[in-house]
Amino acid sequence: MEELRIPPTRNSPEVILTPEGFIRIKGRSIHENVVDFYEPVESWITEYIKNPADITCVDINLEYFNSASAKTIIHLLQIVTYVQLKNKKFLFNWFYEEGDEDVLERGQYFASILDVPFNFIRTT
Repeated sequence: MEELRIPPTRNSPEVILTPEGFIRIKGRSIHENVVDFYEPVESWITEYIKNPADITCVDINLEYFNSASAKTIIHLLQIVTYVQLKNKKFLFNWFYEEGDEDVLERGQYFASILDVPFNFIRTT
């Protein structure tokens, strides 16, 4: 399995997916066609969970994202939790800027919907 990297644009986040168990989505996610953008990411993660690393670390560091992106990201994180079926572990890190209560609250909402622990990391 090869690493997948998608460079950021004005409307889409940087995405890094490595077979060693590192997943990062960083930037803005407000593209017109969320399904097309995230399709290769979902395919990669679906393939990855067939033989995941011992620990999968997911860093979500979004300064802004629309509701369509939120729905897709929740779905992607849900897929990652399936590594448990292979007796592996996952770690979700949710980054938010100091004072950005909206992004923090959305992360807390994701954690409650998925019913999994998140690490909330404040940045300056």
